[in-house]
Amino acid sequence: MGGIGSALAHELSRQGGRLALAGLGQEALLQLANELPGEAHAISADITRSGERKALLEQATRRLGHIDILINAVGILDFQPISELSEERIEQTLQINTLAPILFIRSVLPAMLARGHGRIVNVGSIFGSIAFPYFSVYSASKFALRGFSEALRRELADTGVGVTYVAPRATRTRLNDSRVMAMGEATGMNMDSPETVARQITRAIANDRNEAYLGRPESFFVRINGLLPRLVDRSLKAQRRIMEPYVRNQ
Repeated sequence: MGGIGSALAHELSRQGGRLALAGLGQEALLQLANELPGEAHAISADITRSGERKALLEQATRRLGHIDILINAVGILDFQPISELSEERIEQTLQINTLAPILFIRSVLPAMLARGHGRIVNVGSIFGSIAFPYFSVYSASKFALRGFSEALRRELADTGVGVTYVAPRATRTRLNDSRVMAMGEATGMNMDSPETVARQITRAIANDRNEAYLGRPESFFVRINGLLPRLVDRSLKAQRRIMEPYVRNQ
């Protein structure tokens, strides 16, 4: 767990949340758990594997009693032309960013429905509404997560279980390598700190928001892209010319 996930853990712990921290790397998870002011349990698991998802859910339920809120804040990305991505990497991105969260939600949901309350929180991206060149597979994975979140929210209407989809804009985390950071500076891309994003996510949860698109003017551009995609095409065509030298700088 890193970046937005770690910042979110700190924010929720300060607000009195009892947490189960899940991810790869037991040592890093334990370090994070020890840094938090409240109760936190470190559970190392690879949620792309069915058996580990099941074990994670069992451990989290045993330690917390039940799960009120599930937050999916996992993700990987590549800043590359599609022709240069291997089949294995494409499959891995979709597995981690989209399929694993969906399958984990499927596992957690029955207990929430039985209690008649709960909340699913999926952390997507502005790139899940505006598809950027050289981020094609990442954008596709977040578009899919956004669509799933919308469908699930409608499916769960009147059950007491809510679904929140949060779309941060670019964030200063290890997910973005030096090329992405340099490209972002050249294109004037706005970037938030993980702590800023974490505060906005917790507000969205507290207010039972269905969707939260973080940052302006990016949230406005999401609407423009939905209504006038050709206008955004022209804008991104100009941006692509600026981006190209950075994507080629391997």
